[in-house]
Amino acid sequence: MTWVLIVHEVADYTTWKAVFDDAAARRRAAGERAFQVLRAEHEPNSVVHFSEWVSLDDARRFFHSPELEAIRAQAGVRAPQFLYLEEVDRGRLG
Repeated sequence: MTWVLIVHEVADYTTWKAVFDDAAARRRAAGERAFQVLRAEHEPNSVVHFSEWVSLDDARRFFHSPELEAIRAQAGVRAPQFLYLEEVDRGRLG
């Protein structure tokens, strides 16, 4: 499995979420297979997007495309930080 963790500030969570939801078909077509969205407890505009991808190359190509840069600007994203990850272990406790 390959994963991408993105941490970023947004100008307004509700605006960002609407644009994020609108881009679901684009993300799926680019290779995203699953996602989670998390927010900081006391900072609702601090967003984490954690997603599973077909490949890290597909993810990099999508996240660094001019099309997505325009979408991020529309969504009010500030200074996204990307971490590209490969799964090496998984378990469930309990």
